[in-house]
Formats: sequence, C-alpha cells, structure tokens
Amino acid sequence: MTDDRTMRESREMDDDSADGTAKSECDESAPAEWPVTLSGVTESVVTTLGPNGLWNAAALGLRAGDPVTARTWGNTRTRRNFHRRGEAYVQFVDDPVDFADTALSIVEREEPILESASAWSRVSVERVESGTDGGTDWETWTLTPLESKTVSQRVPTIDRGFGAVIEATVAASRLSVADFDETELRDQLAYCASVVDRAGGPREREALERVREHSKW
Repeated sequence: MTDDRTMRESREMDDDSADGTAKSECDESAPAEWPVTLSGVTESVVTTLGPNGLWNAAALGLRAGDPVTARTWGNTRTRRNFHRRGEAYVQFVDDPVDFADTALSIVEREEPILESASAWSRVSVERVESGTDGGTDWETWTLTPLESKTVSQRVPTIDRGFGAVIEATVAASRLSVADFDETELRDQLAYCASVVDRAGGPREREALERVREHSKW
C-alpha cells in the first residue's frame, strides 16, 4: 500500500515550497463519477502540474470512502502542486515499470496522461487534515472527480508479480527512514524478488530492476 509517504519524499525536496493552500483552478461543474470501483486502498499514479510547466507523476494510494481520500508525506512535488493548483489527474495503470518509476524516481512529462493508463479522472483536491508522524509532516486530502474517462477495457487478471513489485516499492522507499528496521525491509525485498522471479513476467522483472536502481536496495 502506498500513501506517498517516504516513497518520494527523499528525492523531491528542493528550495521550492508552498506555505498555504492555493485556490482551486478547477471547474465549478458537478462532480463526475470515478471510472472504476474503489475499495480499500487502490494504487494509482497521480500527475500534477508543476511551476516548470511539466506534469509530475507519482504513485498515490486512494482510500475508498465518501469522499475518497489520499495522504501525502513530506514536502513532495505532489503536495506542493496540490497546494498550487488544487487539482490533478488520477490514473489507473497496468504497467509495473511505470508504477515503479513514478513511485521511486522523479518523472516529469509534457502531457498529464500516461500511455499505460486504462482510465483516469481529473480531480479537485482539498486538504482536510494534517499532522506529524515520526518527524515527517503529512496531509490528508479529499479527491473529487470532475471528469473521467475509460481509455481501454480489459478482462482483469491477478498477477502476483505485479503485486510483489508494488510491495517492493514500499519497502525500498523506507530503507533510509529511521522509524523502520532495515533488516526487516531487506528481508521483505528479498521475498518480493523471489515472487517476481517465480511468478512475474518480463515487465515485472524490469520493474524490479528499476526498484533497485531508484533506491538503496
């Protein structure tokens, strides 16, 4: 489960910061529907427009509810762009390489929608809660869909390799965080690697190599 905590925090710090929540630039139209049914925590990729005119892509866990919420950890680009713009594109992707890259590295694009997105929603975001945990500031946001589109429809399949890649991104992102036991995290990574080796395909194996490249694993 990703919640944008340590996953991107260490690589997204810079001198640019937002002190307050900017007014939303979203349309005032009635909310749309999500293009998929959400339950528990659904992994997604969110793109937000930065001050450089590029779209920053990051992994983001969506917690089902009314409204749907997500949490940002640290002073990430996602957090700052949420404050600046008040909106984003939430995307549901099926490519483990894209997910690993956006979870653990800086990905900036000229267009907001990833080629691997099967569906997306343009959402308005509003901060509703904030706090500190283990020395890291967090903020909880509500996400309200303003526009949604299903790009492609596929018969869903369950891929253990993809699931292991997701868990590996979470463990790898926490390797440099004092609150987590490094030995336990490396044991988790070793198990994820064994699952990918046994049950993953070429894209899952490439994604796992990206996890190694983008982290201290």
